[in-house]
Amino acid sequence: MLSVVLGCRAPQPAFPGGLVDDGGTRLQLAQAPHRVVSLIPATTELIFALGASNILVGRTAWCDFPAEAARVPSLGNGIEPNVEAVVATRPDLVLLYKSASNRVAADRFRGLGIATLELATDRMVDFDRIARLLGAVLDRREAAEAIITRIARDLASASVPASDAARPSVFILAWDRPPMTLGQGSFLSEIVEHAGARNAFADLAASSAPISVEAVAARNPGFILTTSDAVPAIANRPEWRVVPAVREKRFLHVEGSEFNRPSPRIADAVRQLAAALAAASVPAP
Repeated sequence: MLSVVLGCRAPQPAFPGGLVDDGGTRLQLAQAPHRVVSLIPATTELIFALGASNILVGRTAWCDFPAEAARVPSLGNGIEPNVEAVVATRPDLVLLYKSASNRVAADRFRGLGIATLELATDRMVDFDRIARLLGAVLDRREAAEAIITRIARDLASASVPASDAARPSVFILAWDRPPMTLGQGSFLSEIVEHAGARNAFADLAASSAPISVEAVAARNPGFILTTSDAVPAIANRPEWRVVPAVREKRFLHVEGSEFNRPSPRIADAVRQLAAALAAASVPAP
């Protein structure tokens, strides 16, 4: 009789107690998911790195790395996603960026019985945490730990040691109309620090904030950092000539999605920016 009762008992969750996402919601799964929609470029990239790309059934239009990600059906934007399009892929797990704009979608997915994780992927510290979480959810814990160890080693090798006095000041131009920059709460600010420079607006606690041209001039940054290979429009605007770095066209150009998200390519981003800084610091012959 006991064996019959035990045999009829509902399957227990594979993760006792569940896992809590960055929105404070507890996830319960009976087994590792087999159909995952990743609506965060950072998690899409991480799933590939974990060797679990075969379970991806949907991504965002911004999931551009690795190149193989293009073979996964694009479901549009990762913010305020098309819920019907996601549901049509029959996922057993959806990964959503933690944002107030995504809360309605998260509630709808859960209301339909689809496991959903809301994740903040904004800082370097988020990488290890999310790698471990996905390693547990996807039953790839060893692969996750191996990735974390490798990234830590690569980042230590790529980082440029420098005293505060030797660090050039960098103004991160996030947008030009209105002028916006990135503060210490941003991933790109961390890249700047590891590359041997300092963020001219590191005292801003927010990840991004509007600033004035006068504020930039007062801080007199050594360089202007842009994530484009084109000369920024501010180079030709008269009001920006009060900033010496603009007048003298001291622009640092970096390009690539590795500068937009904490991913297995963190060290690559640091190396690229460090190389750009070194080249810009060399006096012209």
